[in-house]
Amino acid sequence: MKKSLLSVVVAGALGALAGTASAQNNITIYGIVDAGISYDRNVTAADNVWRLDSGLHSGSRFGIRGTESLGGGLNASFTLENGFNVDTGTLGQGNRMFGRQAWVGLNGGFGSVKLGRQQTPLYYALLAVDPFAINLAGNAQRMFGSSLYVVDPFLRTDNTINYTTPNLGGFTGTASYGFGEVAGDRSTARQIAAGLAYVNGPINVQFAYHDANTATLPATTPFLGAGTADLRTAFIGGTFDFGFAKAHAAFADTEVEQAGTVDSRSWLVGASAPIGSGTVLASFIRNDVRDIAAGESDQLALGFIQPLSKRTNIYTSFSYTENDPAVRLNAFANGQNGRQFNVGVRHQF
Repeated sequence: MKKSLLSVVVAGALGALAGTASAQNNITIYGIVDAGISYDRNVTAADNVWRLDSGLHSGSRFGIRGTESLGGGLNASFTLENGFNVDTGTLGQGNRMFGRQAWVGLNGGFGSVKLGRQQTPLYYALLAVDPFAINLAGNAQRMFGSSLYVVDPFLRTDNTINYTTPNLGGFTGTASYGFGEVAGDRSTARQIAAGLAYVNGPINVQFAYHDANTATLPATTPFLGAGTADLRTAFIGGTFDFGFAKAHAAFADTEVEQAGTVDSRSWLVGASAPIGSGTVLASFIRNDVRDIAAGESDQLALGFIQPLSKRTNIYTSFSYTENDPAVRLNAFANGQNGRQFNVGVRHQF
């Protein structure tokens, strides 16, 4: 009897300790597996391509996030997020182990501070405004800033310290600084970014600014190709939810300094609306390279998302891009018109 009583007491104490530890520490494993069939026309020399793609609706990923209560309202947190290609099993984001996110930080009543590789204020602003949530064939990143929004450093920055304020009456601000880490030179490869959001009821307004010195660009960058350039962009946009539908609008001004200065202006108008349990998406985007004659590109896109459960959905979308003779967004050669179609399935865990 005494042994039984002692066992109950010990078990209860261990259970209480486990509950306390669980309350103070929380680690979550999460991810998305997304695959679909995609068709592109005029984006390669082969004229048109059918393929199985990964991450059409949302980038396929595997992540670990965690928090620890440090007492007094102060918490430690971290995120390690890997991107991968489900069609081939390879790593994404240039074969980085945690190419999507890798940061650690502290948060409390003062807001939050994060250090590491992070998504930019510009990324989050466009994500909140684009009807396609910067995915599918209507992805606004493919057009904004002459498609520079789709690549680093406008997408993500390394070696970054970021501060985000607490929510103050619907307003949230953020500022970040990315170290260039060049010996004897604090400006080369340096990143400065800021964002301001107001979210209240049906209103969502987003502003973001990004200034990148001697940014390294991939070979696929339109008009520029591989190399370095100074980049600056300012973005403002918002949505208004009428209940039966949501209106979307955005504008951006982007400057690229390389041999000279090239200025692009981008506009978006769009809508999203529920149809049954699904959602229909639509947008029109114009990008105007103002320093090039005949430098306008227009993209029209339609899409539909149908949930099958809380974690699984199917999707389809189509976009058509028309280019003036001097530009080639979403196309292989200047003046070509691009088409993209996709259909697939996404599962979240």
